[in-house]
Amino acid sequence: MTDLWSDLLACLDLREPAPGPQGGDAQPPQAGDPAPVRFEGRNQQLTYHRLFGGQLLAQFARAACLACPDKAVKSLHVLFPRAGRADEPVRYEVERHHEGGTFATLTIVARQTSDVVATASVSLHAAEDGLDHQTVPGVPAVLGAEHRVRFDLIPWETRAASDLDSPKSEAPELDLWMRTPPVDPRLAPALTAYATDLNLIGTALRPLEGVCQRDAGTAFTSAVTSHTLWFHRPFRTDEWLLLRQHSPLLAHGRCFGRGDVLAEDGSLVASYAQEALLRFKR
Repeated sequence: MTDLWSDLLACLDLREPAPGPQGGDAQPPQAGDPAPVRFEGRNQQLTYHRLFGGQLLAQFARAACLACPDKAVKSLHVLFPRAGRADEPVRYEVERHHEGGTFATLTIVARQTSDVVATASVSLHAAEDGLDHQTVPGVPAVLGAEHRVRFDLIPWETRAASDLDSPKSEAPELDLWMRTPPVDPRLAPALTAYATDLNLIGTALRPLEGVCQRDAGTAFTSAVTSHTLWFHRPFRTDEWLLLRQHSPLLAHGRCFGRGDVLAEDGSLVASYAQEALLRFKR
C-alpha cells in the first residue's frame, strides 16, 4: 500500500518537459500570444495493460491547478479517444481560453509521441463568498473496520457494505467510504478524480445475474470514453469521504453512471459522471 501510494503521489508531481523531440520541440510563442504551458507526468508502475484513466484524470486536475494557481478547479470534462501506453511519460499541453479575476477556462491535451490519449475542458474559479444551501439525502455514520474492502488501484482505506465482485443481481448502487493517508489538501481534487474512475462500470454491472467487474476481458470488454467532475467546496481526502454512486442506464454497448462525494458532516463537496463502452461477448 505504501509503495502504491508513494508512486501515485510521484505521478502528481508534474514537471516542465525536458528539451528534446518528446518535450521541447514546440514553436516559440509569437508576440502578444500567451506563453505556452506544458507539463510532463510519469506513469504509475502497474501491471495494468494500459494507462489507468484515473491517473490521467488526476494529472489533468494537477495541470490545471499548476497553470492557474490562484484558482481552484470547478469542473473537469475528459474524453479518452485512445488508450495510453505505460512505457512513455504523458505530456500535458495547456491552452488558456480565458483567465479573469474570478474564472478561467482551459483546454488541456494529453499526448504521447504524436498521439492524443485524452483531452480535457477545465473551468476554474477563485474563492468568493455567497449563499450556501444544499438539498441531498443525509450521510450515515462511517462504516466500521469490519467493512474494509480492497481495490487494487486505490492505495488508501476504503469501506463498503456492497460487494462489487459478487455475481448476485443487486441494485446498481454503491456507497463507498474512503480516507487517504495525511496529504496536502491541494491534492484533494486530483486524488478524488482518481478514485471516481474505478467502480462506475462495476456498479452498472450489478443488476446482471452471474456477471461482475472481475469478468472484464472474458464476459465483456469495457473502456471509459468520457468522465466529468464538478468540485463544489474545498475539502480534504485525509478525512472520511462518502462516494455515493449509481448507474441508471446500460444500453447500446455503453453504460452510464454518476455519483456525489460527501464529507462526513454531510457537505456535498463534489459530483461526477461517466460514460463507458461496455460490450458483452457472445
